[in-house]
Amino acid sequence: MKFFNIVFILLLTSLTLPLRADEEFCGIHNKAFQAGESITYEVYYRVAKVYFGAGEAVFNTGIEQVNGKTVYHVSGDGKTYSFYDNFFKVRDKYESFIDTATMQPLKFIRNVDEGGYKIYENITFNKTVNTAITTKGVYKVPSCVQDVISSIYYARNIDFSKMKPGDKVPFSLFLDDQLYEIYVRYLGKEIVKTKYGKFRAIKFKPLLIKGTIFDGGEKMTVWVTDDANHVPIRVESPISVGSVIVEMTNFKNRRNPLNSLLDVN
Repeated sequence: MKFFNIVFILLLTSLTLPLRADEEFCGIHNKAFQAGESITYEVYYRVAKVYFGAGEAVFNTGIEQVNGKTVYHVSGDGKTYSFYDNFFKVRDKYESFIDTATMQPLKFIRNVDEGGYKIYENITFNKTVNTAITTKGVYKVPSCVQDVISSIYYARNIDFSKMKPGDKVPFSLFLDDQLYEIYVRYLGKEIVKTKYGKFRAIKFKPLLIKGTIFDGGEKMTVWVTDDANHVPIRVESPISVGSVIVEMTNFKNRRNPLNSLLDVN
């Protein structure tokens, strides 16, 4: 799996806990973020308790017009640090255009350049007939299907207080001209320390399906802020040697107080 795909999949699964293919799926209004918000994450590899900073991902949110609709334009830019550029240079950009009224994606763009391996994907979601139009064809999708980026921002508005430890909930994701059904399990709340600071956090593990782009099982652990922002602050997953860790390092122009923060490093 490519470098920045790991970042987005970790963040995606960290935030899509309560997504359902039922009438609740489309009924959310945004109260968690605003235009001008910027979040920075650092990606680490950990081997034998030693951390190696490999790169960073930055998410920015703005307001634009698409086909007469007001949308949140959310962009995610990922890159390796200069040292790692010598071995495997990454410059990735993901974009989603999300209807501010419905929190549903209207367009998704992925422009990937990882060690010379390049992908360009452009998806238009037709909400009238429930299709996803890509460069390879037209695909039927559920009425409330999400893309990689829109899922993160949609799910930040979920009421986590309705969940009980052990709950498992599915959601649908359209990526690479395919529809994926993914599950996660809610574990409860705890205090977690990060390089940014100490937080009250919501914790869970994805219950991933074998045969998709993921391995099966519950190997990944995720923490998001236990406040109205619901921002992912730490994600950890084992790999063949050591583990990959994604941590929030900066959070600007937030909509709500970061009152889950107990102590700043």
